[in-house]
Amino acid sequence: MGPEQHRCGANGLPFGGLILNHGFSSSPFHFLLAGGMTPLLELGFSALCGLLSMKNCQAVLDDAPAIRSLMNSTATPPVRIGVSSCLLGEQVRFDGGHKKDHFLVRELGQHVEWVSVCPELEVGMGIPREAVRLIRLATNDDSHGLRMVGNKSGRDWTEDMLEFAKGRVKQLSRLDLSGYVLKSKSPSCGMERVSVYSAKGMPTKEGRGLFASVLMESLPFLPVEEEGRLNDPRLRENFIERVFAHHRWMLFRLERFTPARLVEFHSRHKFLLLAHSVKHLRKLGRVVAGESRKRLTVEAADEYAGVFFEALSVLPTVKSHVNVLQHIAGFFKDRLDTGDKMELHNSIDGYRRGVLPRLVPQTLILHHLRREKIAYIADQVYLSPNPKELVLKFHA
Repeated sequence: MGPEQHRCGANGLPFGGLILNHGFSSSPFHFLLAGGMTPLLELGFSALCGLLSMKNCQAVLDDAPAIRSLMNSTATPPVRIGVSSCLLGEQVRFDGGHKKDHFLVRELGQHVEWVSVCPELEVGMGIPREAVRLIRLATNDDSHGLRMVGNKSGRDWTEDMLEFAKGRVKQLSRLDLSGYVLKSKSPSCGMERVSVYSAKGMPTKEGRGLFASVLMESLPFLPVEEEGRLNDPRLRENFIERVFAHHRWMLFRLERFTPARLVEFHSRHKFLLLAHSVKHLRKLGRVVAGESRKRLTVEAADEYAGVFFEALSVLPTVKSHVNVLQHIAGFFKDRLDTGDKMELHNSIDGYRRGVLPRLVPQTLILHHLRREKIAYIADQVYLSPNPKELVLKFHA
């Protein structure tokens, strides 16, 4: 039996005759789309037609090409993401198998470039190989407090792995990565809750893989996730958002960075940051204000980046998204007639109540933005992210 289907719309009407399907995730709607950006936006436009008056419905559909142009206007270098090789289907595991992840290969992989790494193979363990585990010895005095040893032979791979990891991560740092997806539970790649065994053989899920530790310590701003956690729709959307934000930051740093350019970068991300954390937004505002009257240093840029990516790690909520949408709607209060304001209000409230996807009020705002040309709002990343990011965030 296929996924349960629900017709949604104002007064129970379908969105322009379309059916929104609940899919494999627990996200509000699973858009069964193909062909990339155009059908995704068409869904937003069609969904609005179940909500708007006939006049505005036709206006939104007439606006579709212009809105698409707005959202596709910026061409950028490819987004590059590091990944544990086995997750791409490469047969590099200790038993010669793989752990191919279909989301990574079939969906995310259509929009990014992968940099594949298998630490255990590259350090020289071979295929097939003896499985290894992390152990904690009472006499350990190394910085990690852990040893990586063979399950049967007891061979200690710790120093080899740490030396390899430092060199490999140094290489990766030159490749302008914007994210990394690690294999969960792995003694080399696991990001969290990796089994660590005591000297008596008792396991606790308190560890992190040796390669993952070096990666995350050396590249603290890099968005990192495990494939298992990406099955959670909120964590998946957040990772995608952080990856593309890191890509924008990387492009910012590649050019000569000045106080004026930092102000511009911060301004474009204000509503995105507001959706994540008011506290971090205020702190970033103080950093930008402090740098606006002097030469922007590398240290100041790093300070900004640290707070920026910490902010994006805070998961937004429906309430925080509604707050952002209402803030944006406030810019139109003296520009729209009563009927248009009510339609915008109803679309935001529909999202708040869980009967409309967030794409609906965002598309309606873009429609009005096309007419009203409010430059500050038009520049907001929250409304007009990279088209590939939009497809990945709403096609899940």
